[in-house]
Amino acid sequence: MTAIKLTLASALLAAATLANAAQTVLKVSAIPDESPTELQRKFAPLGQYLEKELGMKVQFVPVSDYAGVVTALTSDKLDLAWLGGFTYVQASQRGKVVPLVQREEDSKFTSTFITSGPAKSLKELKGDSFAFGSASSTSGHLMPRYFMQKDGIKPESFFKNVAYSGAHDATVAWVAAGKVEAGVLNSSVWQKLVESKKVDSAKVRVIATTPPYYDYNWTVRGSMDKGLQDKIRQAFLKLDAKNPEQKAVLDLQRASRFIPTKPDNYQGIEAAATAAGLLK
Repeated sequence: MTAIKLTLASALLAAATLANAAQTVLKVSAIPDESPTELQRKFAPLGQYLEKELGMKVQFVPVSDYAGVVTALTSDKLDLAWLGGFTYVQASQRGKVVPLVQREEDSKFTSTFITSGPAKSLKELKGDSFAFGSASSTSGHLMPRYFMQKDGIKPESFFKNVAYSGAHDATVAWVAAGKVEAGVLNSSVWQKLVESKKVDSAKVRVIATTPPYYDYNWTVRGSMDKGLQDKIRQAFLKLDAKNPEQKAVLDLQRASRFIPTKPDNYQGIEAAATAAGLLK
């Protein structure tokens, strides 16, 4: 019996050692709220920074849709993911995940309503065609829908038709091309497109902005070693805009700095999703 117990203990120890040894690569992904090339461009310097700070290889794993990130993170196929507030809530309902940090800007995030037509307010969009981003997007669907419904606007009956572009930059492209007359997107992406002159703000105009809410965060799988969780958290918190190399990382993330976050910050989004009928 003693020999059997020793053999079992040895096997468990060997398995634990193997598991720890296997964590030589940090697999990272992000919800596809922008084009794949833009996501890769934004992540590259951050990945290099994390490799240096963590002393391990960091691999970016692209996914085709929002649900794919949630599934991969909650089934331990990803270690770290950039999630919107709504996708974080979806992931937390499916399995154990831990939100680590958010940009300071994410504690007061907003969505921007745009149009290429003559409307000067949301109420004047009645009867127009309208685009959200992805159905699972916090800033491109959930929160704008929630605030519209609070104002008595039910999108499916208020607009001529409602479509889903799949990504924030795609929504802008649809409005600019006349595929839809209006849409809504992440305010940060809108600002980036205006600053980089990828949209003519004289032709596509902002007509409204939502109240602020919590949004994006970096979340890890719940089974991750606590020590590694802490190292990742500290790496993000260390990013300093006064350091030129680190400022380049922060600028691509459109962040002034990262701050700690916690599950309680996303209770409002969970309530909004439930009220909008997007969570069971």
